[in-house]
Amino acid sequence: MQTVPTVSLNNGANIGSVGFGLYKVPLADSAHLTGLALEAGYRTLDTAALYANEEGVGQGVRAATEEWLDREDIFVTSKVWNDRHGYNATLAAFDESMDKLGLDYLDLYLVHWPCPDQDLYIPTYKALEKLYHDGRVRAIGVSNFEPEHLDRLLQETDVVPALNQIELHPWLQQRELRTLHEAAGIRTQAWSPLARGQLLEDPVLTSLAQAHSRSVAQIVLRWHHQCGVLSLPKASSAGRIAENIDIFDFTLSTEEMDAVAGLDRGHRSGSNPVLVG
Repeated sequence: MQTVPTVSLNNGANIGSVGFGLYKVPLADSAHLTGLALEAGYRTLDTAALYANEEGVGQGVRAATEEWLDREDIFVTSKVWNDRHGYNATLAAFDESMDKLGLDYLDLYLVHWPCPDQDLYIPTYKALEKLYHDGRVRAIGVSNFEPEHLDRLLQETDVVPALNQIELHPWLQQRELRTLHEAAGIRTQAWSPLARGQLLEDPVLTSLAQAHSRSVAQIVLRWHHQCGVLSLPKASSAGRIAENIDIFDFTLSTEEMDAVAGLDRGHRSGSNPVLVG
């Protein structure tokens, strides 16, 4: 079993540098895969109301804590979906997620998308602030927020987001956002860190993989780690789940990091946050 390093969020809570993403994991598989991830060494689990698998994730967490893990050692994230924006709607959505998870508290709750056309992300985030102050969630943050959304949020709310979860990988390196995050004390967390598999044939990355006798996925996740970016790879087999956190016993050189930095092309494998309403 691997030991995944943790980093501190801006309120002192610790989160794993690599977490297990459960996007598009069917409910029927989610408890089993959650258990496999915990057995492999992951302690950070990422779900959302949209994923429709919170019940399975909660089952997997409870099974582990009943047998061999302390709940305090597991970091569970969920997110409020776009159709529940607004102060009261968000509070109700949180209650529904907690009922499905079957947990006493949540470690991190995020606004899944800013949905600028609705223009409700400020009251939505203020609901998260209430949940945080009430002790129902250990940390709060956002996902897919662009600089203009973050700038407004920082001006109109009180709790600085613990992190912003965004699409980030060698083909979409998000330097402007990462600079803003660093200045504000916000952690950067990458969803789709492997660009949904699209960059696994990239010649620069395959060359690095050969040089280190590693998979391309391991090279990319190591790059995230050395950039100080948290990542959320998804996998559906025990072997791949374990492989994705077997990245802490080698290092990419400065020249190799520079080579990966040169791959940025602004390519999104997912949706553009400005267009999601």
